[in-house]
Amino acid sequence: MSLSTPTQEDLEELLLSCRYGDLEDIQQFVDNFGPDPLATARDDNGNTVLHMVAGNGHTDALDYLLPLLPPSLLAARNNAGSTPLHWAALNSHLSVAQKLVRFPGGPGVDLIDIKNSAGRSPLGEAETVGWEEGAKWFVEVMNLDESAKGEEELHTAEGADQIEVEIQDAEGQVAKMRLRQNSPSRAADKETT
Repeated sequence: MSLSTPTQEDLEELLLSCRYGDLEDIQQFVDNFGPDPLATARDDNGNTVLHMVAGNGHTDALDYLLPLLPPSLLAARNNAGSTPLHWAALNSHLSVAQKLVRFPGGPGVDLIDIKNSAGRSPLGEAETVGWEEGAKWFVEVMNLDESAKGEEELHTAEGADQIEVEIQDAEGQVAKMRLRQNSPSRAADKETT
């Protein structure tokens, strides 16, 4: 049986189904037309099926779509230069962001470094909307500047049990994180006093 080609109306309905997380309609589309048109469907603003499900936090639809799409679609940019990860960050969808970054064969953590037309990365978008949980996760998994490795060594002062780390992104945004150190010598000091 040969699959038919979707009309523009079919593609628009698919994008709406992705926007609203209607998994049954998405599955019906694939049954009728196969998975190939999923990769080329775009709205007037250049948004893909992944933009729609990521921006609206539909993890069940995302789980269904990811294996059917080329991994390059994870880095697809809309007319504003934003990727699906930007949209997940703008709308504070941590599980979606994690699935996009961790998808096997995809761009991985490099997605975090892609800047949109406004010059913001997904980390920058998370910071802009005040999404601390997402910003913290992005900082924990992102690629740090490889050229800076070995340039500075971090030395812990005697008796210090916390270190504050600041990371500045290309937009000048600063993410701060406190790391706690549990050294054997500190544990021994506590036991003997």
